[in-house]
Amino acid sequence: MERRTKKNKKKKWPWIVGILGLLVVGLGIYVFMVYNSFTNTLEEIHEPIDREKSEKRTEEVAFNEKDPFSVLLLGVDEREGDRGRSDTMVVMTINPAEKSTKMVSIPRDTYTEIVGHGTTDKINHAYAFGGIEMSLASVENLLDIPIDYVVQVNMEGFKDIVDAVGGVDVNSPMAFDNFAAGNIHLTGDKALDYVRMRKEDPRGDFGRQDRQKQVLQGIMREGASVNSLVNYKGIFTALGNNVRTNMAFDEMVEVQGNYRDAVGTVDQIIVKDGYGETINGVWYYMMDDAELAKIHEALQNHLEL
Repeated sequence: MERRTKKNKKKKWPWIVGILGLLVVGLGIYVFMVYNSFTNTLEEIHEPIDREKSEKRTEEVAFNEKDPFSVLLLGVDEREGDRGRSDTMVVMTINPAEKSTKMVSIPRDTYTEIVGHGTTDKINHAYAFGGIEMSLASVENLLDIPIDYVVQVNMEGFKDIVDAVGGVDVNSPMAFDNFAAGNIHLTGDKALDYVRMRKEDPRGDFGRQDRQKQVLQGIMREGASVNSLVNYKGIFTALGNNVRTNMAFDEMVEVQGNYRDAVGTVDQIIVKDGYGETINGVWYYMMDDAELAKIHEALQNHLEL
């Protein structure tokens, strides 16, 4: 009996090894498919702009030397037959030596010079007048820092990204429309309504900015979950259809390798001391000069300029 048991055990091992081998091969194929889709998507979303570097820099950013750099996040409300306007404008500066990131949301109605257009207007109109390049130039002029990279997200397709990760959970600070206060789950369409509402929020554009950040954090959280690996094709398709950036694939790889610790600490710079003013029947947000000067200094120091 003992010999027969040992013999049976010996017969089982080849099957176990075979099953494990198939699992390893299957996992390898799966990882390759994810990686292949990932690289294809990154190549698809790469969209160069007509400049090598910001005019506010003497040399290009060197990721291999861990130079601090900046990114402009544009949430664009595209419309049929119209270029659209930048519904959301967030500037981030990343400093790997300090292991920190600074983030400032620019109110969309900020009254400022539209560089290259010869006018002074709401900063979100810069995209309508001259696309990404004019938005970059106008933000650089307002904040007095170089903007090295831009990430553009189509807000209408934003709902596809939310749905691709299975929806997001947020803590709504107030009840409005069909949304209850407290913890709620948002599908794509609901998330788009949630981040767009402004008139019913007593904090106006500032309240909306906070809700936008909630949803963005929810996307990042769900996108990093194990469940999202199962739906990687849907996520990559949504990103490929709705996101554009001038950062190339090899640059993204360097950032991931050399700057990952910098996202551990995110310092939000809140714009709050300005005031509203109506000019020729149009309402604008006027930045407070003293507050703007402090923002200039904080961002310049963080970029080590």
